[in-house]
Amino acid sequence: MAHLTSTASRTVIPINMHHFLLYIYEETVTDALYDVITTGAPAAHSQGFKSGGLRRLLTKFETEKRNTGYQCIYYSPENTAKAKEILSNINHLQPLISSHTDLLLNSARQHTADSLRNSLKILKETTELFVHSFKDQLVSNALLALYTARPGCANKKLTDPRKSIDENDLQGQEPVNPITRQDSIPHHSEYDEEEWDRVWANVGKSLNCIIAMTDRLLEKEDSTKDDKEVSSDEDHITSHIHEDWYEQLYPLIITLKDCVAEVVEKAKASMTFVVLQELACALPQCLRLMFRRDVVFSQALSGLVCGFIVKLHSSLHNQAFLQQLHTVGLLVQYEGLLSTYSEEIGMLEDMAMSISDLRHVIFKITEAKSDDFLPVVTGRREHYEVEIRLPTKMFELLPQEIKDGKPLNVYPVIFNIGINEQQTIAERFGDTSLQESINQENVEHLEEYYRLCTDKTSADCPQLFHDHSDLKELLENLHQNTHAKKRKNVEIMWLAATICRKMNGIRFTCCKSAKDRTSMSVTLEQCSILRDEHDLHKDFFVRALDCMRSGQAQGILNESDDPEKGCVTDNKPTSRHFYPVALLLVSSHLLVVWLILSLALLLAKYQ
Repeated sequence: MAHLTSTASRTVIPINMHHFLLYIYEETVTDALYDVITTGAPAAHSQGFKSGGLRRLLTKFETEKRNTGYQCIYYSPENTAKAKEILSNINHLQPLISSHTDLLLNSARQHTADSLRNSLKILKETTELFVHSFKDQLVSNALLALYTARPGCANKKLTDPRKSIDENDLQGQEPVNPITRQDSIPHHSEYDEEEWDRVWANVGKSLNCIIAMTDRLLEKEDSTKDDKEVSSDEDHITSHIHEDWYEQLYPLIITLKDCVAEVVEKAKASMTFVVLQELACALPQCLRLMFRRDVVFSQALSGLVCGFIVKLHSSLHNQAFLQQLHTVGLLVQYEGLLSTYSEEIGMLEDMAMSISDLRHVIFKITEAKSDDFLPVVTGRREHYEVEIRLPTKMFELLPQEIKDGKPLNVYPVIFNIGINEQQTIAERFGDTSLQESINQENVEHLEEYYRLCTDKTSADCPQLFHDHSDLKELLENLHQNTHAKKRKNVEIMWLAATICRKMNGIRFTCCKSAKDRTSMSVTLEQCSILRDEHDLHKDFFVRALDCMRSGQAQGILNESDDPEKGCVTDNKPTSRHFYPVALLLVSSHLLVVWLILSLALLLAKYQ
């Protein structure tokens, strides 16, 4: 698949994704299972990296929007996402309020006290959610910005010209002066900033009136039932009570609906205004960035779903993992081997952004009703939900919280260390600040996940981590290494992998095409696990490593399909020991040595 990375029709497909499984059988101890998924770095190869990757492009785009000369207002990506969330809440909650008010009136018409109480309870909960969704200051600020952006004539009440002429003739008034350009610009003093607060509060007041009236009616009903004397006019009284309930609640319900409609009208207008500002500044560039982000995210999401399914199937009897899964969430660690040189800088920027976007993904596990076990993805860009279907026998092994449909959060982290010759050039003559900032940011995310685990699961599942002090020490070492100025600090990769395995996480190893660098890293990691966890003697370490890296174990790579020149494979000639010419040109002495060695090798070959 590596040679198809630049094909637009296949750009959303992960590159060379494989699942490596290490199963260890020992007669004296329990068997062990270690797995890692390898894949090419999620990147938009078809769009190229001439201007960098997503991380740089998005930063540049946000800067241009702040300094743009267009007639638009800058809103941060967080505010834009919040506006979209509010619009979604409006579209979801307004129909619910309308249907619950109808149910309340229907219960009043039928004079059923229990139904009236239940309908009122549901209406109260839904309306409170509706009210709380508008507490954000963004709504009132956007209303002011929207009012300021409107022409003044749009805010003035228009009258019928013929009626105005008649009134002017009758009253002898002077004609109204035409609106000038300066008059059309509204002033902040004309806008009542407290109007939104009043409109928003009216919904709560209307709901309180309905609650008070319903309680009063139910109290009267209870007092009527306690009265043991039955008059001859009982039927007349009952019909009067039926009529009383509906007639007293109906005007209050209409008031609530009107208040909700007024809030919806203002909130929709202001939040749509916020969303449109992003498009108004630079629509073509925004769409290109959105498409690029969708491309790299789809590659990352495919790998995440694959890894989660594999981990779930292998850990159904691991109660500590299942407890951690529904209490805190899923830890996903990506090991990147990309250099910070040339095009791979853009790939690393794409990869970092796609992995960061995985925080918007949640998993839900359901019982499969048929033989269709394919995952189902729903939602929008800011919130994806992936449904994982399991057979009945597997589904029954899950904790009750997961079976009830509790959403499972995702906590992705990425650590990158370039290890090839291009990284050597970058460290000597280039810039490695991108790699350093990514590692430093993600060690904080990993520490945050550790704190959540210790806070939420220590009481419920004390056996989750075998040694908290050991994990804490590893995190401290990782934090120190990410801030240390050291070339090709592979200690970061070893520490991150060890922490991830101890915290029941899923591991991914990525490079440009998931071939040479990735296979070298995975095989070294597997031998290190055998040495550190299963007492592999040091004398057999190299032999085991050579065995795992042999052609029979890894499969023979097609040399014509390998985009990573200069990496170590069994099929490559001895030229793998040569340094890049660009590096040798720096020193004339190195160049002379290189020419002599090349000539000697050629003579030996033909001799």
